[in-house]
Amino acid sequence: MPNSVETIRIAILGASGYTGAELVRLLSRHPAARIAALTAERQAGRPLTEVFPHLGHLGLPDLVKIDQVDWSGIDFVFCALPHGTTQEIIAALPHALRVVDLSADFRLADPALYAEWYGHEHRAVELQTQAVYGLTELNRRAVRDARLVANPGCYPTATLLPLLPLLLDGLVEAEDIIVDAKSGVSGAGRDAKQQNLFTEVSEGMHAYGVGRHRHMPEMEQELSLAAGRPVTMAFTPHLIPMNRGEFITTYVRLAGARTADDLRAALAERYRNEPFIRVLPAGTVPHTRHVRGSNEVHVSVFRDRLPGRAIVLSVLDNLVKGASGQAVQNMNVMHGLIETMGLEQAPLFP
Repeated sequence: MPNSVETIRIAILGASGYTGAELVRLLSRHPAARIAALTAERQAGRPLTEVFPHLGHLGLPDLVKIDQVDWSGIDFVFCALPHGTTQEIIAALPHALRVVDLSADFRLADPALYAEWYGHEHRAVELQTQAVYGLTELNRRAVRDARLVANPGCYPTATLLPLLPLLLDGLVEAEDIIVDAKSGVSGAGRDAKQQNLFTEVSEGMHAYGVGRHRHMPEMEQELSLAAGRPVTMAFTPHLIPMNRGEFITTYVRLAGARTADDLRAALAERYRNEPFIRVLPAGTVPHTRHVRGSNEVHVSVFRDRLPGRAIVLSVLDNLVKGASGQAVQNMNVMHGLIETMGLEQAPLFP
């Protein structure tokens, strides 16, 4: 870390959820970060060790309500609040604060599209125009200068990182994209829900949000920008009985005489110098267990037995690269730090 870089005093809003806890875990080892405030409305007044015993040894501040935070002691904010609750809170923050928002509240550039998919009008339209979509590897320059970064969702991160370069290079047809997505149960959040009970999810799997999942407009927005024209995709998510991890299978139609090898070579070249993206050797299938606990994304490309088609596989940890790890990566870019700072940990195995 350069000697001129000062410690960043950080507030985590929504620290009692899974992504909040993951932010604490990652930032506790970040050499430029000091966690100065932790909020959790329902858990306010409790020490962190009572909510997350595995983080109790860090000596961090007790949980408080958002209106109890002394903003004069904060430099940077991570907002890990539920969708729909973030807009007015961020709008009320001191303007000098830079923010990474992990909710979906600022990901959609069109407020009308947000209202259509989230069921209410956007409550901070002026702020929405300032938000930058934080897919770090593909939007680094805009992230660097942003005041507010909308951290992408986990499904979009795993889907878009391999798919956007292929569209940008004209290697696949934008009119024929099919995504089969699978996520661990932590992707549904920490709130108690009957459908997420152990007996409801173990020893089986099921689809949800079929035909209309809230990540669809986010992905189509970015795909359309890459293709230069409107793109509509097929997307079906599934819940699988594991704590964390995400596996995306994307079926694409090749453009012209392109081959699956061309796609793999293009991705390998695009991500050659990216520390968190690994394009695997030909014939290698990615595994969610090989990225668990890390900020890595593993990608592979296979030839489909149907002529003119290819299959793109990608995996990540939905709580790290799919949420909190990418958020820390964006903070590093925004502060001109080494991008891997605080994110160097190898995947957990087994």
